[in-house]
Amino acid sequence: MENTTPTNPIQPQENAPYAVASLVLGILSLVIGCFGVGLVLGIVGLVLGSKGTKAYNAQPGRYKGEGMLKAGKIMSIIGIVLGGIAVLVMLVSGAGALAMFEWLDMF
Repeated sequence: MENTTPTNPIQPQENAPYAVASLVLGILSLVIGCFGVGLVLGIVGLVLGSKGTKAYNAQPGRYKGEGMLKAGKIMSIIGIVLGGIAVLVMLVSGAGALAMFEWLDMF
C-alpha cells in the first residue's frame, strides 16, 4: 500500500502584513482628508504599506494581498496630498480671518 499523502501540501496564503491596515487607513485618509486628520492617517497608512510591501517582496509565495498594499499606498498618498491642502487652506483662511478682525479693530 502506497503512502498517498502529499509531500508538499499547498499552504493557504495569508494576507501580507499590514495590507488591511494600510488599505483601511488609506480609505480613511481620503474620507477624513478634508479635516486635516487625513494627513496623519495617510502618513501612517503609507508607512504600514511600505513595511507590508517589504515583507511581501521577501516571501511572495507566502502572502497574498499585494493589490491591497498597492491600493492602500496609493490612497494614502492621495490622502496626504488632500490633507496637506486642507491644512494649508485652514492656515490661510485662519490668517485671513485674523487680519480681518485686526482691521475691524481700527474702527
